[in-house]
Order: sequence, then structure tokens, then C-alpha cells
Amino acid sequence: MPFHPAYPDRLTRRQFDDEDHMTAAWVDGASPPSDPIVITESDPEWPHRFSDHAGEISRALGDVALRIEHVGSTSVPGLPAKPIIDIDVHVADSSAEQHYVPALQGSGYRLIIREPWWNGHRMLVSPQEADRVNLHVFPADASEPLRHLLFRDWLRSHPEDRERYAAVKRDLARSTAEHPADYNLAKNEVIDEIFARIFSAPPSQHPSWPDTAGP
Repeated sequence: MPFHPAYPDRLTRRQFDDEDHMTAAWVDGASPPSDPIVITESDPEWPHRFSDHAGEISRALGDVALRIEHVGSTSVPGLPAKPIIDIDVHVADSSAEQHYVPALQGSGYRLIIREPWWNGHRMLVSPQEADRVNLHVFPADASEPLRHLLFRDWLRSHPEDRERYAAVKRDLARSTAEHPADYNLAKNEVIDEIFARIFSAPPSQHPSWPDTAGP
């Protein structure tokens, strides 16, 4: 399936991390989660949880937060997911951690991942295990947060792909339950298939496509 020519290569190519990079990414002795994968059915409370956290993040960061978005499976109604809210925060420069990390720490978040080589990504987590949030900070011009929005919006409006992705997630949650690191890798095949359909459509069909996202 050919990609529409309007999409830049940096957006359509998946970027991989090698094992050495991933080891170096963990901050201050933080370690990867090792809990078994648990997938729950879609919960109508997930959007409300996002709204509560987004409001707190907005108050903490003010104008530093250029955009705050609910992403990941909990952002798609009807899609089963790990009950963890994923939030993308777009900032002008994610390397300027002094502009956002102290403020987020003041709200209880903890910086656990720093990946300047991968879209300038930083990740913080909320302290409440019962209301877990993975907060991802990216520079606004990075490719990965746009990929997150395109994928989210596509699944919201394409029920066949949403159900296909849901079935794969349920199967993989069972088969990789005791090996959480394998779960995300195993999803890549179906994710890439869905992205092929996303990128075959013209950008104008995507609600989140920005006017400035040219090559």
C-alpha cells in the first residue's frame, strides 16, 4: 500500500532504540516495570481521569505546555487497555528540563526516562499506583507525538482497525503476561499495518494534521 507523497519520511519511519540506549534512558536508578500485563475493557472514566490530570498539568506548566493530549489505548473509546493514562505534553524544547520538570515534580510526578536521541522524549509518572499516569514530554516539532495523534484519531474513526487492534492486544496480553517487555514489541506488526493505511490517506483526512507538518 503506497504512502501518500505529502508525508515526510521522518514521520512514516518507525524509530527503534537499541538495548544500550534503553538501559541508559532510565533516570536515577529507576528500573523498567515488571508487573504482568493486565488488559481491561474500555472504561468510561478514562477520559475523565485524563481531564483531571490535564488540568493539573496545565496549571503547573502554564504557557510552557503548548499542547496536552490524551494518547494511547485509553484515549480510544471501546479499546481495551492497560488502565494507565498516557498523556503527551508538547513543549518548545524538551531538553530545557528546568522549564517543566520542577513544576511537574511539585505536582507529584517523577522523572524516570530521558531519551534525547529519540524525539527528545522524557517520561514522568504519577505517584498513585491506583491512578497511574505516564506523562510523555516531547518538543512540539517531533515526529512521535504526531504519530500518536494520527493513530489515536484513526482508531476512533475506523472501527474495523480498532477491533483488529483490540483482538491482538487481548491475545498478546495472555501470551506475554509474564514477559511485559515482549508485549509492546509484539504489537508492532499490527501497528505498522494500521499506520500503512493511515499514511495511504491524504493528510486532510486526519483531524490532528497540523498546517505546519510538511516535509
